[in-house]
Amino acid sequence: MAAISLDPSLSLKHIGKDDTQHPRAVIEEIEGLIRVYKDGDVERPQIVPFVTSALSLELGVTSKDVVIDKFTNIWARFYVPNVCHGKLPLLVYFHGGGFCVGSAAWSCYHEFLARLSAKANCLIMSVNYRLAPENPLPAAYEDGLRALVWLKQQALRGDGEWWSRLSDFSKIFLAGDSAGANIAHNVATRVGSNHGIEAMALKPLSLKGNILIQPFFGGEVRTHSENYMVQSPRSALSLAASDTYWRLALPAGANRDHSWCNPLSKESSKLEDMRLLPALVCISEMDILKDRNLEFCTALNRAGKRVEYVMYKGVGHSFQVLSTTQLSQTRTLEMVAHIKAFISR
Repeated sequence: MAAISLDPSLSLKHIGKDDTQHPRAVIEEIEGLIRVYKDGDVERPQIVPFVTSALSLELGVTSKDVVIDKFTNIWARFYVPNVCHGKLPLLVYFHGGGFCVGSAAWSCYHEFLARLSAKANCLIMSVNYRLAPENPLPAAYEDGLRALVWLKQQALRGDGEWWSRLSDFSKIFLAGDSAGANIAHNVATRVGSNHGIEAMALKPLSLKGNILIQPFFGGEVRTHSENYMVQSPRSALSLAASDTYWRLALPAGANRDHSWCNPLSKESSKLEDMRLLPALVCISEMDILKDRNLEFCTALNRAGKRVEYVMYKGVGHSFQVLSTTQLSQTRTLEMVAHIKAFISR
């Protein structure tokens, strides 16, 4: 995978009142990733290369881009193993980036998902959703639901697209990393709402599980790992960057105890009352989100939901896409094996 150098001390620059009077004043910034101006303009430096769907032949995977909604510019990149014995499970995948940066065309995701498709023997639909702050939440969740409705329409078509003929629409999994895992969780809760009516409306699609890789959750009260793992050189996410992403992504006036950010807050629906998919949660030992992810898994288990988690030792946030160390490569292979086992049951 491509080596991406991210400063673990990524932080919001100090911006005083006098600095925000000019229309081109910067009001929010995560250095090297995103800059938001007072006049509404947003800059995203190209820290990661954007690549086409082309793949090397030795990967044994075919990839193509497909338009989902031309009016909102939602599209998806599909990954299909070249050798298929029968129909395969389909992962609907959402990339990370704090809801504010990232793309299905980023080279690091293109390479990771191509290898996941090949090794886990599954189809992958990588959704390119709208980003905040131009499109704050729930835009990304709406795009996730729109992608599922589009997928349903493809499943109902008689002729079938090049990828759909190989897809087992009765084995759909929602997956993602970081903010993408948050999207996968929140889309799943919406599908499970209204006593399952939403899920019935998606037939013949059948959602079988959630794969949440380092899910991006937050809260007003800090966890131990948020307070003491901030400067870890093995993690791509700092606490200051996390806070900035949430300020940019949440609705105006909301804080980090909003249910979309903190699924365990008082204003969130009780997990016991929710129809949730069986979940595989992948947690990184050196991630500031480690404790929050563990609390989430514990709460799911206490609520009687089916959940299993794996702790990846010695690696940080987004290691599977942002690091090329030998340890990260080893842990990525372990993650792929865990995902393959989860979707093959």
